[in-house]
Amino acid sequence: MKLKVLNLFLVGLALVGCAADPATKALETLNKAATEGKFLYGHQDDLVYGHSWKVEDYTGDALERSDVKAACGQYPAIVGFDLGGIELGNEANLDGVNFDLMRRAAQAQVKRGGLVTFSWHPRNIVTGGDSWDVSDSSVVASILPDGAKHVEFVEWLDRAADFLLSLGDIPIIFRPWHENVGSWFWWGGKLCTPEQYRDLYVMTCDYFDSKGLTNVLWVYSPDSNASEVEYFDRYPGDLYVDILGVDHYQYGSLPESKTFYINQLRKELKFMQTFAADHNKLICVSETGYEGIPDPQWWTGTLLPAIKHFPVCYVLTWRNAWDKPTHFYAPYEGSADAKDFNGFAQGERTIMLNSK
Repeated sequence: MKLKVLNLFLVGLALVGCAADPATKALETLNKAATEGKFLYGHQDDLVYGHSWKVEDYTGDALERSDVKAACGQYPAIVGFDLGGIELGNEANLDGVNFDLMRRAAQAQVKRGGLVTFSWHPRNIVTGGDSWDVSDSSVVASILPDGAKHVEFVEWLDRAADFLLSLGDIPIIFRPWHENVGSWFWWGGKLCTPEQYRDLYVMTCDYFDSKGLTNVLWVYSPDSNASEVEYFDRYPGDLYVDILGVDHYQYGSLPESKTFYINQLRKELKFMQTFAADHNKLICVSETGYEGIPDPQWWTGTLLPAIKHFPVCYVLTWRNAWDKPTHFYAPYEGSADAKDFNGFAQGERTIMLNSK
């Protein structure tokens, strides 16, 4: 765990100087943003599909399309991708994104000067169902050492690690086993004990390290509405976490949902900030958004006020589904929120990717 120790030391020194390895350079970028009162804006799957389009040519597309860029003239500073399906050796992930395309898009994003983050929604290894199959509470126990499915699950870890290795020497922000307090995933709160969850997270990190993935920053990202005790009950330890995150969405009608979104996120970021300061970590909003963005001033009227007083290093909004017209979390050309997003993107706190 040499990288984690190095990260702790560098963050404690406000990341002065120039580090050699990609992960530390990425950590420097994120820390610099946070200490200057800024944050990197990110969008899930931004380069591979959008509100009314998707990349069809996996090998030849120039990967220049972006809903965010179409709306404001700039790419997001971070693009998110998901590995769900890689564990089975599939050609595409659970949202239909070809893994060869994903590799090219991640590399293109970094080449332009941006960063990439990966989540993972693996299948349920016991039932054969998806990540949301919570019909069996033995899954986590079964994949830990001495569990009946451990050997098979190590093969799944190996496929995920091999894909990340195939990206080359680029920084990777990895966010495994997210939304772990709620119980909608098979690794969630009622499906395993806190100790089992911590063991799963540590096992994943240790295995990736053993494969030589030293270019990874690790994000611990429980779901929103958890208490401070619940949030940290499954925390795997300082050696295994670089960034504290939270997945926090707005649901329901205005204005009640706006008030709740702002107040709850502030509450969460407050205890995350306190812990991060004591443990030399960064904090982020690892997933967020308001599906369909029914509030055309959401960016400057809700999101910015919610994070205003906190050293958030990045904020990632979820995807714009090409095949579901109402399932979008970022602007696109002509969307009702595009004007407000331009104000958000051009604001003094927001860092976008200016590369053409």
